[in-house]
Amino acid sequence: MHIQQATTADIEFILSIIEEARSIMRENGNTTQWTNGYPSRETILEDVTNEHAFVCIADNGVVGYFCFMQGENPDPNYTAIEGNWLNNKPYGVIHRLASGRRIKGIAQKAFDFAFTRTNNIRVDTHLDNLPMQNFLKKIGFEYCGIIYVGDGTPRDAFQKVI
Repeated sequence: MHIQQATTADIEFILSIIEEARSIMRENGNTTQWTNGYPSRETILEDVTNEHAFVCIADNGVVGYFCFMQGENPDPNYTAIEGNWLNNKPYGVIHRLASGRRIKGIAQKAFDFAFTRTNNIRVDTHLDNLPMQNFLKKIGFEYCGIIYVGDGTPRDAFQKVI
């Protein structure tokens, strides 16, 4: 499996993976994340246009998707936190991480990729997304507090510095 920049030709595959990931969330009791059409085709197209969209490719095609951004403050939702970030240095962030049932290890591959580009990553996840919270803790992310996204809903915030 390898990671590559997503293109507009990948959008249908990405949307299919997102729908499958949404189903997996529902099966695991996470009924409130990724509702009301989020992430939408427009959101994914914006990720692609801004060169933040990445796909995981295996022998059978696109098997995962994530948005990776980095810089001084790539996510304005991370400006305020109820708690404390580990540092205030430039960081990377992964959003919209999605995988289906066909292959395991997508999240690990996405984070491995991100850490080749920066040593400081912040991420947030929905309060009901226990599989992601457990994964983040397993790979050494530290819980930092709560941030609020654009619609005002809370997210658990994590950070890892290597």
